[in-house]
Amino acid sequence: MLFNSYIFIFAFLPITFLSYFFLLKKNKNREAKIFLIFSSLFFYSWWNIVYLPLILASMFFNYFLGIRLKRKKILLTLGISVNLLLLGYFKYRDFFIENINSLFSTEYELVHLALPLAISFFTFQQIAYLVDSYRGETKEYNFLNYALFVTFFPQLIAGPIVHHKEMMPQFMDVKNKIKNYYNISLGLFIFSIGLFKKVVIADTFAIWASDGFTHSETLTFLESWATSFSYTFQLYFDFSGYTDMAIGIALLFNIKLPINFNSPYKATNIQDFWRRWHMTLSRFLKDYIYIPLGGSRVATAHIYMNLMITFLLGGLWHGAGWTFIFWGFLHGFALIIYSLWRNIGFKLWNWFAWFLTFNFINISWVFFRAEEWSDAINIISSMFSYDTQNINPIWIGFILLAFFVVLTFKNSMSYLEKFCFTKKYVLFMAFLLTSSFIAIRLIGEQSEFLYFNF
Repeated sequence: MLFNSYIFIFAFLPITFLSYFFLLKKNKNREAKIFLIFSSLFFYSWWNIVYLPLILASMFFNYFLGIRLKRKKILLTLGISVNLLLLGYFKYRDFFIENINSLFSTEYELVHLALPLAISFFTFQQIAYLVDSYRGETKEYNFLNYALFVTFFPQLIAGPIVHHKEMMPQFMDVKNKIKNYYNISLGLFIFSIGLFKKVVIADTFAIWASDGFTHSETLTFLESWATSFSYTFQLYFDFSGYTDMAIGIALLFNIKLPINFNSPYKATNIQDFWRRWHMTLSRFLKDYIYIPLGGSRVATAHIYMNLMITFLLGGLWHGAGWTFIFWGFLHGFALIIYSLWRNIGFKLWNWFAWFLTFNFINISWVFFRAEEWSDAINIISSMFSYDTQNINPIWIGFILLAFFVVLTFKNSMSYLEKFCFTKKYVLFMAFLLTSSFIAIRLIGEQSEFLYFNF
């Protein structure tokens, strides 16, 4: 069940919303909470009910360990190890076997396990909970609250990655148990922006990106650049669109999820990019990997090593493949170069700094997207092998329009701070929703969100 599917928009979401607040209105707070948990688990199970016991087992294990591990390092180590082993078994087992077979000429059979939906996200979220519990930064209420924290369906599948301490007070706040029509109107507006980003923009670029990567060996100079730009914009509008929808849906329930995107393609350096892109993942990598390794409080060479380790692990988290690891290496290396650059006081014109940053990001996404090394090498080679072949002007026009949107339009999250449900906004929302429903009708409901694969 996708956020952009008719069954979610016209059945699951309204039924869940109305039933939840009906129970709250009847002062059945506990029942309302249980209903929302079961609704979220139903939402999760829609893809494959086989993996429902997995998330339930993970949730029970981490909750009961979390309430007992304050300042007990051995329990923290146990908890993190179990979570990582679970993630490793399902996500990295075949990758490990393939590399063993390649190195030692063995023939161990691959398992071909289906990746359980959202395992990376709920694993990271619960590791953060365990670390916060160890530090004494969490205040437990009861198991139902924790279950809601883990399973809350707007952010369950692909984030944002949230902290226990930023969610629990909201679920406990009495004011949030009453329908808030301002939050409802704002939530619907943000949702409509995200839906438009996904089904009108991202899914259009997905067609061109998929075709380009499928035929990487025959791409011309212009086609290879258009293919890379198509994926760059597909990924941005797909994931930021999902995040907008998640934030909008959560607002219907009076819950404010953290901002996850802040116009990342406007960044003028690689550090600025990571402060704007997938901000909750950046926060996790910084707080739970980079800083525990020593952060920037150590010798310069050690700082650079910490950066590289952090981004190699960040690349591996995204996928079980050497292309993901190399993508992480590229970003770790770029951050080291930027740090050296900044330390000697060298500055560039803003426009040129943006140009370098964006093109580095665009090229690095080629490795992130490629299924095989050969695909990435073919595209990169074509991008730097000039020829005079023509290209579909509609493709180029759409890319130029995407550049205009990401560089000049106001970030959708700006509406969270300043929003007034006027006639202008109603008409704009109607346009976004109408266009989106037409696109869903034309393209179908078969698309998926890219980050569901991670």
